[in-house]
Formats: sequence, structure tokens, C-alpha cells
Amino acid sequence: MHLLKEYRLLAIVGTAWLFDAMDVAMLSFIMPLIKTEWQLAPAQLGLVGAATSLGMVLGALVCGALADRIGRKQVLILTLVIFSVGNLLLIMTPNVTAFIVVRFLTGIGLGGELPVAATLVADSYAGTERSKMLVLADSFWAIGWIVASVLAFWVMPLIGWRMTVLITAGTILYTLLLRRHLPDTPVKPQPRSSYKTLWRSPVLRRKTLLLGVLWFIVMLTYYGMFLWLPSLLVMRGFAIVHSFSYTLMMSLAQLPGYYLAAYLMGKISRKSVLTIYLSGTIVSALAFSLASSNLAILVSGAWLSFFDLGAWGTLIALTPSQFPQAIRGTGMGTAQSIGRIGATIGPYLVGLLLQIKVPLTGIFGIFVALLLFGIGVLLWGVQDVADQPKEGATHEAHS
Repeated sequence: MHLLKEYRLLAIVGTAWLFDAMDVAMLSFIMPLIKTEWQLAPAQLGLVGAATSLGMVLGALVCGALADRIGRKQVLILTLVIFSVGNLLLIMTPNVTAFIVVRFLTGIGLGGELPVAATLVADSYAGTERSKMLVLADSFWAIGWIVASVLAFWVMPLIGWRMTVLITAGTILYTLLLRRHLPDTPVKPQPRSSYKTLWRSPVLRRKTLLLGVLWFIVMLTYYGMFLWLPSLLVMRGFAIVHSFSYTLMMSLAQLPGYYLAAYLMGKISRKSVLTIYLSGTIVSALAFSLASSNLAILVSGAWLSFFDLGAWGTLIALTPSQFPQAIRGTGMGTAQSIGRIGATIGPYLVGLLLQIKVPLTGIFGIFVALLLFGIGVLLWGVQDVADQPKEGATHEAHS
């Protein structure tokens, strides 16, 4: 029974990652359609993605701090409502300007959702169990990509992108379930703002900046590689990347990456796990950039998904425990908001490099250099702080 309660919480909170991934994936499938429908220039299309990322930066900052003030549960529900309302408004957008504005609003909900969800999970577990559950929660990201792929390839051609987005907006109904079954962490009033506490403490400030750098690198390389991979491969004559089987394989490859990372939690330190996964990402990225056949692209791309998303999940496990519970939402949100800046820069950086005729191997070389720098920051800058016992949160609160 105890185990059932634990995994019920994982299933409920994991949907935050699922919805976030589903939205990011759906946007990548929709952008070619609105480009044709509204005759958009590349710069206009770039603004669509940028607006979402900028909304996520703001959402992570605001919602993380709000979760420390009024509670994780209420803010998580709020972010889901913002996300759902944003998608409802999206189906009524008459032009690209309205689309960009709505995507910024939706980004606020999406950006706030993940750090708050991670904080809630971190509050609800302790020790190795906390790290494992955070990685497993992040594994729902892959499931979100799979759901979006099914909708994009099998549903969207039949009913159009607007009605497909309406299906995703149905997540607002899920908030009713959250209100009944989601536990919360008691919030202790703070004598001063959580941001003042975070930035005035030299120790906490250093942790935030170092973790922010790691999130910046992980998000920049992830979005830079994965949002541009299909276009880059088509430019080289590999049309396979537009197939459902390719998309499905890239998504499925993420799951064992997450599960192995979860298994390794407690066997070795989280820093060691993250170092392994970042190193694997480097090797896979180099292999992918040199791939010259469909089979090589599928194999190296699958390994890239395996390691890159496993690294993301491990960083999710490492970050919350670096902060005291009272400002955990603020710390997690701030670190991820810095990362979201990288998510905004990544796709633009790739476009700029392609424009000035930098070869694919050169682009991936830049990603490799950034990842190597990230490993250096991790090994010599970040302490793998032992998870503390739950503060004010018990498993009995799950019932």
C-alpha cells in the first residue's frame, strides 16, 4: 500500500513533464503548417519559438517563488490552468502576431510547471528515493513526445492543427483530479523575500549560478540539436527524419536512459551519473554529426536521445536538494530560468551558424565544447549535497 501511494504521486506529478513535452513537440509539428498558412518569413517563425521560451523564463522565476509563498500544489494547478487556457486561445488566433502573444502566455504556464513539480517531488521524498523519483518523473517527458507524435502523424492530418491543439487544451480537466489527489507541502512564512534570501547568501548565490550555468548548457545543446536535427538531416538528403518511425524511435530511446539513471541513483553519486551522461552525449553527438547512412543516423540519434535526456533527468535530481526547503521553489525556478535562456539561444545559434556556412561537424563541435565546459563546472564547482530528510512533508500526506 505504501508503494502504491508513492507511485500514485509519481504518476500524478509526472504529467507535468508529459504536458510540457507534448506542448514543445506539438509546436515543432505545427510551425511548418502555420508557415505555409500565413506565409511566414523565417524570422517570424523564429519569434514563435522565442516567445514560448521567454514566457518559460518568466514562468520559472515567478512560479518558483510563488510556490515557496503559497504552496506547491496551488501553483502547480495554476500553471496547468494557464497552459490549458493558452491552448484554448491558440485555436482562435487569426494571425501570427496573436499566435506569438498566446504562445508567450502559454510559456509562462509551461516554464512554471516543471520547477514547481520538481520541488513538490523533492519535498515528498528523501535520500536516494528522492533522486530516483525525480528522474522517473522526468521520464514522462519521453511519453509526452510519443503522445504528441501520435497526434501529429495520425490525428492532425484528419482534423487540422487547431482541433488537435483543442485536444491538448483538455488538460484543464486534469486540474480537477490534482485538486483532490495531490499532496502539498506546508509553507512557512519567510521574514523576507525568497529572492533576497537566495541572492544575499554567498553559498546559495554560488550554487544558483553554477547550477544555472549547467542548466543553460544542457538546455542550449538539447534545443539546439533536437529542434534543428530534422532540418539539418533533410538538408543532407535524409528524409527519414520526417517519418513517424524515426520520431517514435528517438522518443522511445529516451526511456531506458531515464530508467538507467534512476537505477544508478544510490549506486554512485549523482555527479558521477551526470558526468557519465554528459560524456555519452558528447560521444553520441560526434557520431551523429558524422553519420552518413539511415542506419547510422538512427543508431547515433537513439544514443543521443538516451544520454541527453538522461543527463536532463539527472540534473533534475541534483538541483532541488541544493536548496533549503523554504526557498527550494525559488532556487529551482531561478536555475531553470537561466537554462531557459539557453533554450532560447540554442535554435537561433544553429540558424546563425548555418547562415554563415559553418558545417554540421563545426556546429556539433561547438556543442561538444559547451558540454565539456559543463562537465568541468560540474566536477570542480558543484557539490553533490546529500539529500536531507523531508522537512514538513511525510508519506502520510499522500493519502
